[in-house]
Amino acid sequence: MLLPTLARTCRTVSRRLPCASSVGSVRRLNLHEYQSAQIMKSCGVNVPLGIPAHTVEEAVAAAKSIGDDQVVIKAQILAGGRGLGIFTSGLEGGVHIIDSDKVEEYASKMLGGTLMTKQTGPTGKPVNTVLIAKKMNLVKEFYFSILLDRASGGPVMIACSEGGTSIEDLAHKSPEKIIKVPVDIRTGPSQEDLDKVVEGLGVSGDKTAAAHQIKALYNLFVEKDCTMVEVNPLAEDSEGNLIAADAKIGFDDNSAFRQKDIHNQRDYSQEDPREVAASKWDLNYIGLHGDIGCMVNGAGLAMGTMDIISLKGGTPANFLDVGGSANVDQIKAAFEIITADPEVKAILVNIFGGIMKCDIIAEGIVQASRDLELKVPVVVRLEGTNVEKGQQILKDSGLDLISASDLDDAAEKAVAAIA
Repeated sequence: MLLPTLARTCRTVSRRLPCASSVGSVRRLNLHEYQSAQIMKSCGVNVPLGIPAHTVEEAVAAAKSIGDDQVVIKAQILAGGRGLGIFTSGLEGGVHIIDSDKVEEYASKMLGGTLMTKQTGPTGKPVNTVLIAKKMNLVKEFYFSILLDRASGGPVMIACSEGGTSIEDLAHKSPEKIIKVPVDIRTGPSQEDLDKVVEGLGVSGDKTAAAHQIKALYNLFVEKDCTMVEVNPLAEDSEGNLIAADAKIGFDDNSAFRQKDIHNQRDYSQEDPREVAASKWDLNYIGLHGDIGCMVNGAGLAMGTMDIISLKGGTPANFLDVGGSANVDQIKAAFEIITADPEVKAILVNIFGGIMKCDIIAEGIVQASRDLELKVPVVVRLEGTNVEKGQQILKDSGLDLISASDLDDAAEKAVAAIA
């Protein structure tokens, strides 16, 4: 229930950005289009010819290698809506069909730039790679995806006879065109399941070959420990072949130990640096857009803390769960991550000591306050194991820390501290 609660909090704390851009994935590794295409190709899925380029010179060489009069140049960022995006430089669109002799011009404008889309919000994402792809003669575009479905307790294949645009728009405009085919995870899709998908797509070419492509996509989903495989569009060329013209693949973080080649491709430049730093310290952090930083142990208590801050008229700046076994160094790291956000005007520490002892938290608070020379008010509410020791450590520190008797009191004091 973490993401829905965070979504509600996000709507409360921010009117500047869409909520989807504020809440990060909690258990998905996402790869760029060119990386996903390489993995799909290795699994027998038809993909367009494409060459990633990290420099202008590589982009020009890629276009020459393809050898056509026109190519497609695509900015590589981990967000949807690239085609309708805009660069902070003013260049419109992250995807262009251009003459091959214009590759140098467009690559120069795109590489090193920042692309803003509906999903990124005004902060955008850096473009460090462009994909130079062969222009395909596509006659029909479909939508296809495989997701994990809570209702059926396994994967579900979703297909639509229209594609190339937002599936949310398709669902609103033509819900009758979308079919869902649950799959038994123990046996995989039956021939009947595959035929349903092919029929739902409205394939006009070789239906047996199309079914093989759907099966290849499903095998990819299972064998690579995916949480999502979305192909939009899954297109049909003039010869009736199905081609994964664009795709997004999400991978379960828990599979990193057996999918090392995939997880080593993670692009940290596309992620919130605070979330990257938190993961290195085994902290659970999600940045929001408020001004009261939160440090809590336990996801449920963290969500409750954010809710009460909102009820008291404040806006939480983050979700941060230090877990049940954090040490002094991790507590200090948590403070560093919270204060890296320039919008944070106060910090609320809410700890219920069970496995996590209040005196350890107190030592971490004192050390962090001294080492980081914190300039913002820090409100501390401790309860549970070794609470008396923890409170004494805070009292003896001589630091200007604000003690709170309970969560209501803590939230009120945090809001008042920045009023």
